[in-house]
Amino acid sequence: MDNSYLMIFALLLGCLASTMPVFMALFFTGTIGLVFGVGIDPQIVIEVLYRSMDKFALVVVMFFVLCGNIMTTGSIVAKLIKTANVLVGFLPGGLAMAGVLACGFFGAISGSTVATVVAIGGFMIPALIENNYDEKFSVGIMTTAPILGVIIPPSIAMILYAMVSNDQLEALFLTGFIPGLLIMLAMSAYSYFVCKKMGMKKRKRPSAQEIIAVFKESGWALFLPVLIFGGIYSGLFTANEAAVVACFYAFFVEICIHRDMKVKDIKRVIVSSAVTSATLLVIVAGASVFGEYLTFEQIPGQIASVVVENISSPWVFLLSVNILLLFIGMFMDIISATLILTPIFLPLLSKFGIDTMHFGLLMTINLGIGYCTPPLGVSLYITGATVDRNLVYVSRAVMPFLLIQIAILMVLTFWPDLVLLLPKLIYGYGN
Repeated sequence: MDNSYLMIFALLLGCLASTMPVFMALFFTGTIGLVFGVGIDPQIVIEVLYRSMDKFALVVVMFFVLCGNIMTTGSIVAKLIKTANVLVGFLPGGLAMAGVLACGFFGAISGSTVATVVAIGGFMIPALIENNYDEKFSVGIMTTAPILGVIIPPSIAMILYAMVSNDQLEALFLTGFIPGLLIMLAMSAYSYFVCKKMGMKKRKRPSAQEIIAVFKESGWALFLPVLIFGGIYSGLFTANEAAVVACFYAFFVEICIHRDMKVKDIKRVIVSSAVTSATLLVIVAGASVFGEYLTFEQIPGQIASVVVENISSPWVFLLSVNILLLFIGMFMDIISATLILTPIFLPLLSKFGIDTMHFGLLMTINLGIGYCTPPLGVSLYITGATVDRNLVYVSRAVMPFLLIQIAILMVLTFWPDLVLLLPKLIYGYGN
């Protein structure tokens, strides 16, 4: 790698270390590399910007963002939490388990970790503390459980990965169900044993009538993930169409059935979603310019050659990549990291015989964990603001739960058949 590459990467790191927004850092360094390093016409950069956003797959992201905003504005989130609470709330640590389960429910609709932290964490942390749960435990579990938002489909990170890798999106979505379930079970089991050891009082077990009443009240909300996945995997509509259907359904339920959203709220929800979507799109555009520079300079191929010369085992490669991605996740958001790193790693996967969908799931989990790791994990700051605690306090609170998630990540790394089980069963993937 010559000095010009190193200068561009040093410039990128310098921009990221400053207060420059991520999309500007990627666009600026990519443009410098293309114009002065490669020597292409600056007009090509404009073409790259246009091409990067002229992708139908991005429509899915925007509509799932809108769906998440509709849910948080209305009462769907509250009803999902209430359902989770009636199912497991009577167990030791039941309210904490209900929070984890609610993150799974919400993640199956929104596709975003940050949205899950705001919607579920903002509600559950005060509720846990009010019910005499230890504050550090409450902060820790509700900072880390929202990683389910990017693992359980639909996942915005998976949509972007599939856009770059050309994997079938519906099959890639299936890789997230088993890992998501394992994380939910592991975190719930930890909550059960910790709270039982602390002597937490158990709530009275709800009667069958109470459970039925809650399910009747929450039926419309619970049907939303059924509609999304049932429609996709029955072949009734594609993942793109599912996002649009989910938005119309959520609007209909909140305005006509629950009546917790007024017609006048529609404009505010759409504008808020448009701002969020625009933020995602400028990151995609900036990352695409930097990615174009990497492609022109054939940097992914050069990295692949160096790695293959020095690493012979696929397991050593995956372990090294896990460590690298966990580190990168501490400093870079999942969208930018996915768009920049996927083209770099893809040429290496075929060299080591690693399945692209298995790798996509591992990348998503690694970078998702980054949301909860200092110094720049967004979830740490959101929950810290909720309880008025500093970064050090929240960082210590999340450690036991991060260790659980990393342990599951290691299992999934070395057991690819478990990750690919559902794609193989439903789509005959790899046969």
